[in-house]
Amino acid sequence: MRAAVLLLALLPAAAQTPWRDQGLLELKATPQARLHPVPVRAVTLQPGFLKSRQDVTIGKSIPTLLTLLEEHGTVDNFRRLAGNSSNTPRRGPLYTDSDLYKWIEGAAWSLNVQPDPKLEATIDKLTDVILAAQETSGYLNTWFVEDKAKLRFQQMVTGHELYCLGHMMQAGIAYYRTTGKRKLLDGSIRFADYLLRDFGPAPKQPLLTGHPELELALAELYRTTVDRRYLNLAAYLLSGVERERLKLRDRDIAYIFSGIPFTTRTQFEGHAVRALYAATGAADYWLETGDPAYRRTLDLLWNDLVSGKMFVTGGVGSRASGEAFGEPWELPNRQAYTESCAAIAGFLFNQRMLAGSGDAKYADAMERALYNGINSGMSSSGTLYCYRNPLATTEKDRIRNPWYDTCCCPPNLQRTFAALGGYFYSTSKEGLWVNFYDNSTLDWRLESGTPLKATLTTGQPWKGDVRITLSPSKQEEFTLFLRIPSWSLGTQVLVNGAPAPESPSPNTYLALRRAWKPGDTVSLTLDVASRIIHANPRVAEDYGKVALQRGPIVYALEQHDNPGASVFDVAIDPRTPIVAEFAPDLLGGVTVLKHQGLTYSSPLDQQPLYTFSQPKASKPVSITFVPYYTFHDRGPASMTVWVPVQ
Repeated sequence: MRAAVLLLALLPAAAQTPWRDQGLLELKATPQARLHPVPVRAVTLQPGFLKSRQDVTIGKSIPTLLTLLEEHGTVDNFRRLAGNSSNTPRRGPLYTDSDLYKWIEGAAWSLNVQPDPKLEATIDKLTDVILAAQETSGYLNTWFVEDKAKLRFQQMVTGHELYCLGHMMQAGIAYYRTTGKRKLLDGSIRFADYLLRDFGPAPKQPLLTGHPELELALAELYRTTVDRRYLNLAAYLLSGVERERLKLRDRDIAYIFSGIPFTTRTQFEGHAVRALYAATGAADYWLETGDPAYRRTLDLLWNDLVSGKMFVTGGVGSRASGEAFGEPWELPNRQAYTESCAAIAGFLFNQRMLAGSGDAKYADAMERALYNGINSGMSSSGTLYCYRNPLATTEKDRIRNPWYDTCCCPPNLQRTFAALGGYFYSTSKEGLWVNFYDNSTLDWRLESGTPLKATLTTGQPWKGDVRITLSPSKQEEFTLFLRIPSWSLGTQVLVNGAPAPESPSPNTYLALRRAWKPGDTVSLTLDVASRIIHANPRVAEDYGKVALQRGPIVYALEQHDNPGASVFDVAIDPRTPIVAEFAPDLLGGVTVLKHQGLTYSSPLDQQPLYTFSQPKASKPVSITFVPYYTFHDRGPASMTVWVPVQ
C-alpha cells in the first residue's frame, strides 16, 4: 500500500487532477509551465463586450453551424460507413471530418458556460455516429475508405489524416474535461495506438504531418493520460527525420512547415496555419521537456513573426497563393489573406509561450489578435464568417459568408469564443495572474489550496476603468499579477484606495504581493487614449499612412459611415484632434472615432494615372472610424485600415 501511494505521488499532477479541474491546457505537472490555466468552468463572463460574443456563439453560431454540417453531408460521411446512409456518396473535401470534431470541441466548452442537456445528448449521439465508422484497427477517416483505402498514408503532404485525428483528440479531451465522458477520447486513443503500432522510425512505416496539428493534440493527450508514448510520438513528428524515406521536396518542406527537424527552422514560411500549429506543438513539447534547442527556435520564430510578418490586427498570412506567409514586411492590405484560423493559431502559439514565461508580450499579442483579427471572423449575428480578414476591401468583395466548403474557420472561431474564460486567469505558485480584462467572476483556488473568488468589473474595451475585488476564504499572502497592456501608456493602480507601491510599466505584469484579505480591492485606470500607429517604413504598402487604435481596438474607415468621400480619397490631418464618441445604437454599441480630415478637390478615380505633381488633399471632410472587427457587418462596403496622413 505504501509503495502504491509513493508511486501515485511521483505521477504527474494531471493523473491526480479530476477531470472537472483541468483547464484548456493541463499544465499543473508541466516542468516549464510557470502559469497554469484555470478551468473554463471556473470563470463566468458577465454582461459586457466579450460576453456578447460568447453568448451569440452559444445561442446562434453553434446550433446553426450543426444544421449546415448536416445539410452539407459532413455528418452523413460518418453515417454511410456505419451502413446508415449506404446510398449516400461522400461529400465535401477530404478534411471535412475535422470540421465536425472542431464543432464538438466548441460545443463541449460551451457546456461549461451554459449547461444544456439537449446539446449534451446531441454530442453523445454524434459520438456514437463517429465511432460506428471506426475500424477495428483504430483507423478512422471518412475519405480514405473503399476505393481510396489503398491511399492511406500515401498522400501525407496533402492527405490531412493526422490533422483530422488531432482535432478528434482535442474534441474528445474537451468533452471529457466537461462531462467526464470518455467515449470520443478513447476512440482517438485507439487511433493513436494504431499509429504507435505501425508507424515510426524504420523498420516501421514513416509518418509525416502534412498539416501540423496532431503535435499539440498529442501533447495534451499525454497530459490527460500520463502516457509518455504520445509525447514521444509528437517528438518523432517534430524531429523531421523522414525526409529521405518520404522523398520530400524543398517546396513541400517550406509549405507544410514539417519534414525537417523543427529546431533547424529560423523563420516562418509556407502555409501560415500549418506553420503556427507546428510552432504551437513545438512549444508544447518544450513545455514538457525543457529542450533548450526548441526554446531557441521558438524565440527565433516569435521574433520573426512580430517584427515583420504580423498585421496590426494580429492577423497572419500575406499571400492567397498557398495561404502563406510572405517575406518580412510583406503586409498587403486588400490582398492580405489573414485567414481566421491563422489568427487563432497565432493566439494558441502565444498562449503556450505565455504559460512558459509569464512574459506580458505574449499576452499582448494574444489580445491584439483576439479583439481584432479573430473577433472580425464572426459577424454580430453569429451566422456569417470570414475566411479571409483583409485590411482593405471594396463594395464588390464578399468577405462574410454563412458557409465555406472548406469550413475550418467557423468551428475554430466557436471553440475560441466558447472557451474565452479559460484564457482570462492563470495561477502559479506565486499567486493569481489576470491576463485579460472584461466583466467576469472567478471561483477557483490558489495553488496553496485556499479557495479564492474574484470579481472583475470594467468598461473595457471602451473605457479604461477596471475594479477587481478579491475574496480569499482566509487572509493569505500571495502575489496578484496584473497585465499592463502595451497600449496603456499611463496606467494608475490603487490598492484599497491607496496608490500601488510600484508604478506600472506598459507590456509588463505588475506584481502586487501582500497579505490579501476578503473584500480587498484593486482599481486600475487604463489609458485608452486614441493613438496613431505608424508601420515600419519597410512595409511599402503602408508608407505615408497611419492606422488608429484605441485601447486594444484597431479601427477602420468604412464607406457606410463616410458619405462625404471615398474612404480611399481621404487623409488624416495631424493638426486636428481625434474625438472618441460612444454610439450605443451602432453595431451593438461601439466607440467610434471622429476626425476632421482632408479629401481631394475631385475624386482620385477621375484624375490622371500619372502626373508631374503629387495631388494634395486639402478639402476638409468629416470622417468616422469604426472598430475593424465590425467591417462588412452591415453588408459589403469599401473599407480600409491604413489611411494617408498629410
